[in-house]
Formats: sequence, C-alpha cells, structure tokens
Amino acid sequence: MALQQLVCNLMILLFCKGTLTIRLTGSGSTRCSGRVEVYHDNIWGTVCDDGWDLNDAEVVCRQLNCGSALEAPPSAHFGAGTGQIWLDHVTCSGSESSLTECQHSGFGSNTCEHGQDAAVICSDLIRLAGSGSTRCSGRVEIFHNNIWGTISDYNWNLNDAEVVCRQLNCGSALQAPRTAHFGAGTGQIWLSDVTCSGNEGSLTECQHSGWGNNYYGHYYDVGVICSGLIRLAGSTRCSGRVEVYHNNSWGTVCDDGWDLNDAEVVCRELNCGSALEAPRSAHFGAGTGQIWLDHVTCSGSESSLTECQHSGFGSNTCEHGQDAAVICSDLIRLAGSGSTRCSGRVEIFHNNIWGTISDYNWNLNDAEVVCRQLNCGSALQAPRTAHFGAGTGQIWLSAVTCSGNEGSLTECQHSGWGNNYYGHYYDVGVICSGLIRLAGSTRCSGRVEVYHNNSWGTVCDDGWDLNDAEVVCRELNCGSALKVPTSAHFGAGTGQIWLDHVTCSGNESSLTEC
Repeated sequence: MALQQLVCNLMILLFCKGTLTIRLTGSGSTRCSGRVEVYHDNIWGTVCDDGWDLNDAEVVCRQLNCGSALEAPPSAHFGAGTGQIWLDHVTCSGSESSLTECQHSGFGSNTCEHGQDAAVICSDLIRLAGSGSTRCSGRVEIFHNNIWGTISDYNWNLNDAEVVCRQLNCGSALQAPRTAHFGAGTGQIWLSDVTCSGNEGSLTECQHSGWGNNYYGHYYDVGVICSGLIRLAGSTRCSGRVEVYHNNSWGTVCDDGWDLNDAEVVCRELNCGSALEAPRSAHFGAGTGQIWLDHVTCSGSESSLTECQHSGFGSNTCEHGQDAAVICSDLIRLAGSGSTRCSGRVEIFHNNIWGTISDYNWNLNDAEVVCRQLNCGSALQAPRTAHFGAGTGQIWLSAVTCSGNEGSLTECQHSGWGNNYYGHYYDVGVICSGLIRLAGSTRCSGRVEVYHNNSWGTVCDDGWDLNDAEVVCRELNCGSALKVPTSAHFGAGTGQIWLDHVTCSGNESSLTEC
C-alpha cells in the first residue's frame, strides 16, 4: 500500500511539473468556446490578448479536441478572469500541439489587466485535416462518441460543403472534393449519404444514413474548399455584397474606386467565373459592423482581394450606403493564353469542376450566347481548335447548338455532359465586342449601346454620321456601314444616354476612341 501511494504521488508530481493544463471558462462559455485559462504553479490563470490571433486559438482548439479555430476574441469577450495572468505575447505558428510550445513572454511576465483576457471560439464538432489542408480547406472530420471520424462521399456536393464552410466561418463553398482529395483518413467513418439543402447551421442537421452506417473505405473521404476570407451576402452564391473577414469579424468594402477589375478578382477568388458588373451604393443592401476596405485598386490578375492596393483595414470615412458588390457569371468563364474579360477559351462549371467545350458544330450563334451571358456585347468570332490554348481536365460539352437567343449556354442543345470523344486540341473560344453592342434588330443592325460604369446605355444622334457608323461596324466585325438611322429608328432605349456629339474620322478601332 505504501508503495502504491508513493507511485501515485510521483505520478501527480510528474503531471504537475511536466504538463500544462488548459481550460475554457467564463460567461456564456461552452465546451469549445470561452476565456482561455492555463494551469501553472498549482494556480489557474488567464492569457493576455497582446498579439493574440487565430494561429494561437488554433493551438488551443486542437489541444482541447475542439476542431478548428473560428475566432480569437480579445478584450475579455467571455468576461474578465481573476487572479494570475500567466501568459502574454503568445506567438504560435498554429501547428504546435500545446500552447506552452509557442513563444511567449514568460509565465507571469506581463503588464496586462483582466480586461485584456484572451478567448477562443472553436468549431467543436467539425474540423478540416489532411495533406495540403488549411484553415478553410481540407478533409472533413466530425466528432462523435468522443472520436474523430470522416465522411464518405456518396451524394456529397456543394450544398453539403456550403454548410461546412458556414459552420467553420470560412465564407462560401468553392468546391466539394471527393475520393480523398486531401488524403485518406484513418479510423472511424461516421457519415455517408449526407444530404443538405445548404441552409443548415450544422452538418449534423442534414439528412444522412446514420452514424457509422457506411460500407466504404477511406478512399472516399470527402473534403471542402471554402473561400476563406471573402464571401458574398444578400443574393446568390455568385452575386451579392462583398464581405471580407479581418480581425475576427466580417465587414464590408467601400465602393470608392470600385470597378470591374476589383470585381474580377472577387469572382475568381470565389470560383464564380467572370465579373459581369461591379455594383456600388449598397446594390444588394447595406451591411452592418465594420467597413474593412476602401479605395481598393486591383489590376484584375490578383488571386485575392487582399493582394490589391487599398487604404488599409478599417481606414475609411464611408457609410454602409456605399457598400460594394459584384455580379459574376457563375457557371461560365473565359480563360487561356491571350484571353481578356471578353475573349478567351470558354470554360463551364459543372459537377463542381471547370471544364471546356469541344468545337463540333461551334459557331457564331453559340458564341453570341456566351457573350451575352458574360455581358460582353456581341460575338465577333467563334474560334475553334484551341485558339486560346488547350485546356486541361474535363471536356464537358460537345455538339452545342444554340439559336443565339438563349440566356445561358446550358439552355442550348448539346450531346450531354461529358459525352465527348475528342481532346483539348478542339477547345472552343469566343471573341466578343466587349463594350459595344447592337440592340433591337439583328447582329449587324440595331440601336448602338455602349457599356460604361457597370451599365449599358445609348448614344445620342447629334452629329451622328456614316463615319461614326463605320467605326461601330468595324468594331463589331460587321463589314461596312450602309446607313446611319437616327431618331431611335430601332426603338428608344432605356437608362443612361452615355455619349453625345460623337465625331469619328472613320479609321478608329473603337467608338470610345472618337
């Protein structure tokens, strides 16, 4: 008995000397959210929020088996603690297994008050893991019966991924990878046949086949790729008010200088095709809270909005009536060598994958639909045989047959999704007129309309003559100008009248050069 007591005392001593204990507590706290407290020198104490960020919170969440870090609230978010403040200036990379492995100023070394107590909010029952995973992309793992397990990919789609991304505070779902895209997990496979509408607050609210009722292996583990620090609010998956995540909260973008180049970056970042419009003045409603960015200036080629020049996070004198927005093409985009916003290889989004179109039967009617869908004026050419370079991966459509009046390429007849036996050498493209179009008649006759400041408008006929019309016909690849009808010959337009007293020599390549 004495020997047993000695061993027990030794184990307690080793635990106290060698292990840091951590817990979450405070007003409104749960098992996986609360004020961070650490156990040192036989006393519980708090952590000061100097430099406290999501990397630090990630370590705490992992240490507590609480999934991923969603927020790292400062300023005693869950109430002020009492007694010791043990840690300050904690600096973690995010990969540490314990908070004590991170750099800090030393136990008890600080000049803080409890009004600065740090906290965490963890995802609790869900996390992302696997090879190449980040905070907002990875293999989906769910916590059940005190064990982390994976999800099988039967029926897994973008609606299911949308719920995961929302639950992790990771913006919108971009892709819903299957077949162990982030590597195969181990141990339990908890769920299969998950069926979400996309509006649920938690994956466990979705229909599924039951816990552990799965007969497949880890080869079929699912993943998600979320937008992370950017999302659209107030409309659809690919149009809405632009919101960015910074300093543990979502905020809006002011529309000072907001244009199509900026919108193009957002659409690309969200896997939403090409930018069609860059609405301003809270077009999708005014947001609330912080306005994080202003005077955003993108070239259009950046991979993330935060890579663009801006006035600094929170530096603005804007109001939410100036919130910026985007309208993206969603299911269609132009890409490839030498491509522009209105010319390039046509790619279409289906089954969570971007793919190309084979050129069998491809003609100007088909290109006309693409140009209209992308808000790019009229179709000038319908290039074939990989004019803008060969794509890779899936070839989704072939034998596309449009009348030219459809609102979307998917409304046209085709041979079926993926029913194609040709290679990427035959990938199709379009060359659209871009900022000019004809309305009210045929492809090469009609009311002249130009695109400016995110909207189509007309041209006043003051001084309008054959030289001006010649430039329009050349720009639209429509041969020579025959007549110059005035007085709304093809019907009166609506909205803005963008140009007046246009005077061209007839040699310009674009009406905007006159």
